[in-house]
Amino acid sequence: MLVTTVGMRTQWGKLMATLSEGGDDETPLQVKLNGVATIIGKIGLFFAVVTFSVLVQGLVSRKLREGSQWTWSGDDAMEIVEFFAIAVTIVVVAVPEGLPLAVTLSLAFAMKKMMNDKALVRNLAACETMGSATTICSDKTGTLTTNHMTVVKACICGKIKEVKGSNVSSDFSSDIPDSALAILLQSIFNNTGGEVVKNMNEKVEILGSPTETALLEFGLSLGGDFQKERQAVKLVKVEPFNSLKKRMGVVLQLPEGGFRAHCKGASEIILAACEKVVDPNGEVVPLEEDSINYLKDTINKFADEALRTLCLAYVDIGDQFSVETPIPNRGYTCIGIVGIKDPVRPGVRESVAICRSAGVTVRMVTGDNINTAKAIARECGILTDGIAIEGPEFREKSEEELLKIIPKLQVMARSSPMDKHTLVKQLRTTFEEVVSVTGDGTNDAPALHEADIGLAMGISGTEVAKESADVIILDDNFSTIVTVAKWGRSVYINIQKFVQFQLTVNIVALIVNFSSACLTGNAPLTAVQLLWVNMIMDTLGALALATEPPTDDLMKRPPVGRKGNFISNVMWRNILGQSIYQFAVLWFLQTRGKAAFHLDGPDSELILNTLIFNSFVFCQVFNEISSRDMDKINVFEGILKNYVFVAVLTCTVIFQIIIVEFLGTFASTSSLTMKQWFGSVLFGVLGMPVAAALKTIPVGSN
Repeated sequence: MLVTTVGMRTQWGKLMATLSEGGDDETPLQVKLNGVATIIGKIGLFFAVVTFSVLVQGLVSRKLREGSQWTWSGDDAMEIVEFFAIAVTIVVVAVPEGLPLAVTLSLAFAMKKMMNDKALVRNLAACETMGSATTICSDKTGTLTTNHMTVVKACICGKIKEVKGSNVSSDFSSDIPDSALAILLQSIFNNTGGEVVKNMNEKVEILGSPTETALLEFGLSLGGDFQKERQAVKLVKVEPFNSLKKRMGVVLQLPEGGFRAHCKGASEIILAACEKVVDPNGEVVPLEEDSINYLKDTINKFADEALRTLCLAYVDIGDQFSVETPIPNRGYTCIGIVGIKDPVRPGVRESVAICRSAGVTVRMVTGDNINTAKAIARECGILTDGIAIEGPEFREKSEEELLKIIPKLQVMARSSPMDKHTLVKQLRTTFEEVVSVTGDGTNDAPALHEADIGLAMGISGTEVAKESADVIILDDNFSTIVTVAKWGRSVYINIQKFVQFQLTVNIVALIVNFSSACLTGNAPLTAVQLLWVNMIMDTLGALALATEPPTDDLMKRPPVGRKGNFISNVMWRNILGQSIYQFAVLWFLQTRGKAAFHLDGPDSELILNTLIFNSFVFCQVFNEISSRDMDKINVFEGILKNYVFVAVLTCTVIFQIIIVEFLGTFASTSSLTMKQWFGSVLFGVLGMPVAAALKTIPVGSN
């Protein structure tokens, strides 16, 4: 073997270099979350500064009234430090440091579960990107179809025959002259990249690509002998299949002397190179206009039945041939046309229908004949009222024409890898779509890399394709892609639920402490209490809400896409409504709590503050349950199946009891009576009907 290049100079190296060019773009969700976090942080900082200023101003004005503004004691300094602690705590509570945790938890949880659903996630952020996907550009072979090819029809010597079962040999042999059959078998067994071997159990096994194995299977069913045919002639030159030329050729040295070239490939291309044809009597006759039309009609007929057509041809090239000489391009004799069927995978049609109802456009991009592509696309439900176009035609279109064509494009046939790349790039940049691409070959790598989310096939995919992909579909099935999209949406929704829950806590904690500081000069929620609330809403809230499994309803709503608002109108409705209720409860306790619970005595202020803190926490506990679904009133559906959620809520309640009853000195709390506990929990429970009532208020979808 001669080594011509190594490392970065090989085709692999060049390909990997193009793949490493693009920087890591932030996912649509990351961009939105960054914006949300920045705004929340700024609001928190503003409230913290104002609260600190108001508290310090209160202290200064008190000292002015007392006339002791020039004498400052250690107690005054401690008071200012406490004010500062409250201000810092407000910032801590406001800054959503739980967001990255919620995102990572949700993604990691989804990633683990997707593995069970036959999808291996290589890039964690890909989980949520798939949820925003608005377009899926799918390969045909192996993804939408089973990738087990079989010859189902053949037109040999001008006669169309169906190939079925074991009686193929007798059927064909009776109709086809021996000379034509001999040429056909010679072409099938010699002009191939496949191999027929016997395994350890003496069982015949066919190796090679799906198309090659289908042809070899057909040759064997005609009664051919692979080894015998290979030994009868000498292989002089091989031109492997090339996606540019869409053909494969070999040159054989015949035992009786002379050379013969065999060629097979895309029917229309090979037929254009033919000048003769084998007639029903096995004679070689010139290719007349009528014969050409008949063969073209046959190709179209096969293609309309979703068959991949291959044309087989040969040409005798005399005695003079050297290995350097290229295989002829013209002058061939057409042996026949075979129609190979790759059946559509079960469940694909349903999956495409699910994508449609979810607002995701599915486009088929294939190297196949346009009629075959159209037939399969119709069978899958991809081609409805859109455009089907061929790669060469697509390449010639100007920018303006592409703008008109791409939105309606549903099928692209005879496409090259660069056509796929162009389509993906246009969809991403010009139309601002979130594009998901499936691919299995090395030449799909640029498109996989260019897409927002690249899906490589685990079984038929090459290593380069897998390297470039974000997710590997382990069973090569289109239905799994829909499952990935469902999990992606689940991640997005879970993070939205968490942000809704967190913002509610944020707003209430900020406003209560701020208004209290301004009006009464002290904050009812101490630093320790605020940090415990922060822990509930950040760490524990993230754990509880980020691990909700997906429901089928997720695929009945439109995708978020690149431009959609992260905090939707529905979320604002729930956040503001719940915040107003919680603020009203806490303000009622602040102003009327002592009278309502008959508190008097030296500890009344401490007990009241404990009541406010306890009610606030229980409002969050029940708000967390309400946040399980942003639209549905029934939030208890499937709650017991989510063990993490139940465990988090149980732990929160247990720790709250411990903090209030046993950690009084540390958390500035006082033990509460059963009546006071009941009151706190009741305030929390009442938040649920409020949340349910809010969900009946119609708001726009943005």
